[in-house]
Amino acid sequence: MINGGLALLLIVGVGVAYLSLHDDAGASSPGRIGRVTRGTVVSSVSASGSVASANSRDLAFGTSGTVDSIKVHVGDKVKKGKVLATLDDASAQDGLKSAEASLAAAEAGDTSTPSGYSSYIQAKTSYDSAKRSLDGTVLKAPFSGTIVAVNGTVGGSSGGSSSSSGSSGSSGSSGGTGASGGSSSSSSSSSSSSSSSSSGSGFITMADTGKLQIEGEFTETDVAKVKKGQAASVTFDAMQGTRATGKVTAIDQTSTTTNNVVQYGVTVTLTDPPAGLRIGATATVQVTTASAQNVLYVPTAAVRTAGGQSTVTVLSNGKQTPKQVQIGVQGDQGTEIKSGLNEGDQVVVASTGTTGGTGFPTGRFPGGGIGGGGIGGGGGGARGGAGGRG
Repeated sequence: MINGGLALLLIVGVGVAYLSLHDDAGASSPGRIGRVTRGTVVSSVSASGSVASANSRDLAFGTSGTVDSIKVHVGDKVKKGKVLATLDDASAQDGLKSAEASLAAAEAGDTSTPSGYSSYIQAKTSYDSAKRSLDGTVLKAPFSGTIVAVNGTVGGSSGGSSSSSGSSGSSGSSGGTGASGGSSSSSSSSSSSSSSSSSGSGFITMADTGKLQIEGEFTETDVAKVKKGQAASVTFDAMQGTRATGKVTAIDQTSTTTNNVVQYGVTVTLTDPPAGLRIGATATVQVTTASAQNVLYVPTAAVRTAGGQSTVTVLSNGKQTPKQVQIGVQGDQGTEIKSGLNEGDQVVVASTGTTGGTGFPTGRFPGGGIGGGGIGGGGGGARGGAGGRG
């Protein structure tokens, strides 16, 4: 499911900054009090997805026949060119011998006449086709990778030609060219989509587990903020405490609609896949869409925006004064203040039952990210306190 909306990380650049939130005892304050703080504000959007290989192929024999041997198992790591499986080639061998004899006879004949030359061309075409059929009885690895599915059995059918398991890629060949029927030996399609099935649609499915990516489904509102090259952070449901980094490498131009929600696929390529990560694992992708370093910011719940203008209520000497401000990077927890306030100013944060421009009820931060202890310094990010009061 989609984890929509903006998520915000707050990291203090130098020293320790405290964003003190407390209930004001005086009747003059309708809510809680915060201070204008200096630090780094990062805005991001997030979505769920699954792990896929950037290079995954469904492989199939280049000809039909009965499976004679399967030389790999699921999980095996193989090198490019390794023989993965073979078909019974007795018929193909006989066909090639017959074609060779016919070609030899045609070559020995008079090829200077139209009839003789035509006979030679037919014999050569039959020979080439027979050779491709023999080559197609051997399935080889088109690249170095891991076997993720074996869909055939010894004694069973070759299964015909392969089909793509993803939305994009390039075809390849490893065991020769296609048989006369038009399919190619060891034909395959590269997949870069997490929608590919775990079993694959070819006789054998291979993937390069060293090149992994996540395809997340973002809402149309969130995807408008996403651009190729943006940094991303990825966590995994089955690997608690493990975090990987990546960057946006592709954004779908067409949408899908689920339960009346329009979504776009965003591909994030991992730069440091953790050891033991499996294809198909569920992941959460958080894409950084904007950031501002060493800037002033206030709790987002302190900002009210209407008619294109933003205001913050400042508390000074017990008196509340609305001040117009220029805002920058916005998020759920904090908003950059470009002008209108000074560091250390006290601001009124929305009280219970009210919200700021994009703030939360009660002025508390979601998940306890900022409590009485404020925000940790030295780039350590937000540090949850035991309580929301100063």
